[in-house]
Amino acid sequence: MRIEEVQSTSKKQRIATHTHIKGLGLDANGLALAMASGFVGQVGAREACGLIVDMIRQKKMAGRALLLAGPPATGKTALALGVSQELGSKVPFCPMVGSEVYSTEVKKTEVLMENFRRAIGLRIKENKEVYEGEVTELSPEEAESTTGGYAKSISHVIIGLKTVKGTKQLKLDPSIYDALIKEKVAVGDVIYIEANSGAVKRVGRCDSFATEYDLEAEEYVPIPKGEVHKKKEIVQDVTLHDLDAANAQPQGGQDILSLMGQMMKPRKTEITDKLRQEINKVVNRYIDEGIAELVPGVLFIDEVHMLDIECFSYLNRALESPLSPIVILATNRGICNVRGTDMTSPHGIPVDLLDRLVIIRTETYGPTEMIQILAIRAQVEEIDIDEESLAYLGEIGQQTSLRHAIQLLSPASVVAKTNGREKIFKADLEEVSGLYLDAKSSARLLQEQQERYIT
Repeated sequence: MRIEEVQSTSKKQRIATHTHIKGLGLDANGLALAMASGFVGQVGAREACGLIVDMIRQKKMAGRALLLAGPPATGKTALALGVSQELGSKVPFCPMVGSEVYSTEVKKTEVLMENFRRAIGLRIKENKEVYEGEVTELSPEEAESTTGGYAKSISHVIIGLKTVKGTKQLKLDPSIYDALIKEKVAVGDVIYIEANSGAVKRVGRCDSFATEYDLEAEEYVPIPKGEVHKKKEIVQDVTLHDLDAANAQPQGGQDILSLMGQMMKPRKTEITDKLRQEINKVVNRYIDEGIAELVPGVLFIDEVHMLDIECFSYLNRALESPLSPIVILATNRGICNVRGTDMTSPHGIPVDLLDRLVIIRTETYGPTEMIQILAIRAQVEEIDIDEESLAYLGEIGQQTSLRHAIQLLSPASVVAKTNGREKIFKADLEEVSGLYLDAKSSARLLQEQQERYIT
């Protein structure tokens, strides 16, 4: 009899730089808590961002811009992500880096406009005829293939749906079966099927299964009330860019040239202003008729000093547009040249754009705050470390940078395990800090050993 050890099938979440950020860490009065939602310190900046979140919720911030300015490793990106977490998943959040605009295929201003449109949501409400309920049966019926051979094809699908009021058995087209597979529908899921289009939407798992250990369940929902066949208000969340992209794609024919053109990977093409204006007209009409509601989201541009004078002048105009999102910019530069000019300006941003910005400053972390952040990161990365080692790592962070100190955690954990321990001790950190240089030490060595390097 063979017995093999296998890896656990439970899913592990990938640990990223800002995995620990769960919000801005504010109380009910909008005051920053000393240590909450993964945040430590930056009290003034967090409270200022909290006010911005309130303004966004009250729809008083559209077309305005905010600048997060401060030295490197002071939590600017974390603040932007905290704003995103506070707003929730229904408000579009589009992050980009300033250098993304430089492409060989698309104009700089087109890249900016595309991201602007990604950050503007549209909530469309429609009354549709649907079949809704908990899936009690899902049986595909097979038939002999029409093309001959031994293969069988799905002729139709029998599905049972149950609500509080009753049950219904439906015979569905095989094309709907493909949609059911795509949505990963199983018995016990709550779904609805649109009567006209046959579109399938999985709402969640029925809450009667809530006691079961179910890895795949996203969320538990109550069994629907009323009849299985009913009229229901369907709410769809799309962005303006989704509408642009859907309408920009050419509808190919059935001839061989069209099929070949669709199979070949197309180059990225620009969406014309004319098409965008047409879509804006339709969107405005929907808003006036009460069918749709505009949801201004957040466009976050990190390393904004990487944009050039053309992009900045375009941003000036785009912020005045009636369809404009909330723009959050971040930079770690002081007084430097505006890219593409000989003109110096604070943060490398032209003065006329700076006039439009609300500026939030981020401060360098103190020793105590640095140790608290390192403790949070160690917890998130499931690394065991003692108090003495944390204090020593905090000292390294003060001498070098917070980022360098965080990066030493994982190698130190590997060294500790090599030495037969789970917990990191000071000796492990001393060994690792001797192996890896920080930016300041590397620059100092270059200065001392200049003659050895090619200049």
